[in-house]
Amino acid sequence: MHDLYDAAAYDTARMPDSWWAASAGVPPDDLPLGGETQTDVAVVGGGFTGLSAALHLARDFGQGVTVLEAGPLGWGASGRNGGFCCTGASKLGWDALERRFGATEAKAFFRSQWDGVALVRDLAAAEGIDVQPQGRGEMILAHKPGRMKELKEEQADLARRFGMATEVVDTAELARRGMAGPQFHGGLFLPGAFGLHPLRWVYGLVDAARRHGAMVHGRSPVLSIAEAEGGRLCLSTPHGSVTARRVLIATNGYTRDGLHPGLSGRTLPVLSSVLVTRPLTAEEQAAQGWTSDDLAADTRRLLHYFRLLPDGRFLFGGRGGTRAGAGSEPMMRRLEAAFHAMFPAWSRVEITHRWNGFVCLALDLHPHLAELPDDDRITCALAYHGAGVSTATWTGRAAAARLAGRPEHYGPVPGFVQVPPPRFPLPSLRLWGLRAAYLRYGLEDEWL
Repeated sequence: MHDLYDAAAYDTARMPDSWWAASAGVPPDDLPLGGETQTDVAVVGGGFTGLSAALHLARDFGQGVTVLEAGPLGWGASGRNGGFCCTGASKLGWDALERRFGATEAKAFFRSQWDGVALVRDLAAAEGIDVQPQGRGEMILAHKPGRMKELKEEQADLARRFGMATEVVDTAELARRGMAGPQFHGGLFLPGAFGLHPLRWVYGLVDAARRHGAMVHGRSPVLSIAEAEGGRLCLSTPHGSVTARRVLIATNGYTRDGLHPGLSGRTLPVLSSVLVTRPLTAEEQAAQGWTSDDLAADTRRLLHYFRLLPDGRFLFGGRGGTRAGAGSEPMMRRLEAAFHAMFPAWSRVEITHRWNGFVCLALDLHPHLAELPDDDRITCALAYHGAGVSTATWTGRAAAARLAGRPEHYGPVPGFVQVPPPRFPLPSLRLWGLRAAYLRYGLEDEWL
């Protein structure tokens, strides 16, 4: 297969050394695929999208479903992210979305984003999955005083377009809420978002999907997708094969260009890196002035995101870097330096876990749920731009309805989402374009 990043980024031999893997409990059995089998729908990718699709196909439509995950279950981005169940799956602002697609479509997308947040909470409750939810919303923190003007404009925009009530807070109110720091100059609070344990969500979805009749196989990478008898498709793995009427590709940031020519060059995987500290004492939290368990992110283009975890550990993440494996060490050092600058009282606190994973971007900067241009038997669902906990779960459910022939069973899907992602110009140069963008964003973040 053809890959943008070095081989270490795609090494499925073991789980990443993440806090999530260390604390999720006993993982479900991988049950690698062996032998030949048939099903209605084959799903490539065992993360939030694929598992949500499998659960809903089996539970709500009585479809036969087989999920094929390349690594151990939870190996990909669904088991590596920061656990932010929030909105933000498009990098287009609301004004740009409305200009491009119209006010009705923008409102439909807004509703779908918050429906995704509600779906995660409701589905976890319905299926008895303890995701360790915490917090009551997300604070967007101005990393420079001038960014407060943008946050106030965002507040007015959300109220005018969607009737959403948000709250602008100053530095004194941030301190009162336990969200103080030398680089925070106020913020915009978005109620409704919450934090969770993403790998517990993956493991819970695996168990729920299997309980409802879906077959879920870890350590079963798809090597090829080929024609089979009767207009069906055959997906081959190292030790078996699945023949299916329809295929869902739900690999998001780990979509490799060699998987299918119809998806080659249509996604841009972007590294997001995370560190987690040892548990902080109540005194250490008070010394820094950070005691809140709400989600938080700053206003940088190369944003940082962070949250206090249930046991007192602190999670701190950020974008940047184009090397995985040992090559990611410079990015990890930059991330650690940023953490110490933003939270100086914790500069000597031990960091126990470091890892990274891919966020998936599309050229047009919004999610996609659509059939491939050259084969309408294959549907893709991907490109969540860093908001995959909620959006992937919602899109997986929408994909299930689409594959079952009842596309609006759970409600409408914005029309602009229902088109294949466009191919990047000169796709072999995607990383060079990304490096140029990082340089520009870094300058903007520090000087504008």
